[in-house]
Amino acid sequence: MLANIWNTILYQPLINALVFLVSIVPGGDVGIAVIILTILVKLILFPLSQKSIESQAEMSILTPELNKIKGSGTSKEEQAKQTFELYKKHKVNPFSGCLLVLIQIPIIFALYYVFYKGINFQGGLLYSFVHVPEHANMIFLGILDISQKSLVLAILAGVSQYLQAHFMPAPAPKSAGNAGSFGESFAKSMHMQMKYIFPFVVAFIAYSISGAVALYWITSNLFMVAQQIYVKKEKNFKVVIK
Repeated sequence: MLANIWNTILYQPLINALVFLVSIVPGGDVGIAVIILTILVKLILFPLSQKSIESQAEMSILTPELNKIKGSGTSKEEQAKQTFELYKKHKVNPFSGCLLVLIQIPIIFALYYVFYKGINFQGGLLYSFVHVPEHANMIFLGILDISQKSLVLAILAGVSQYLQAHFMPAPAPKSAGNAGSFGESFAKSMHMQMKYIFPFVVAFIAYSISGAVALYWITSNLFMVAQQIYVKKEKNFKVVIK
């Protein structure tokens, strides 16, 4: 049941979109089709991911105020009341970012699975109006074979992952005299791991599978970098206007 829903709603539309793109891009370059499909999916998810990034940025901005409330010495009930009032004043929902990320995960995973499973144009997954391309060129730009492992693309995938983590809103530093909660310490630890450890994990996985997966990761990460820069500038602009 779940497998049928997965194929019908997510995997099948994406593999058909990839086949269609390969049939129309110059020379049937599968690498270019991978980039275009990744960008299209990112554009569709743009409103959701933008809200998620904005939510992270807003929570980071409010962290010093939250630290003051926690260090005030008042009762837990009073701290909870002040925290709620702070969120209400700034119109921030601390759970919205998590919810938006959860909505995106199945779609992003399905897109990744399309490239992980291999560029397979055969079988019963293609719609009747989508035809198998006469020529599918796996040599990206006539240089790199994305059907095989690619050290160059794997390294670029790791570098792009580092850049993506670098431009993520960083957890705000703890205020003086405040030891910080477990949640804050965990958030800081996760940010450090995403920035300095996960890029190596991404590079290893990208090299272990294929150049197509690496190309997907590079495109996805660079799109996120551009989006994070855009959201940051937009946020600063709104602050100036206010």
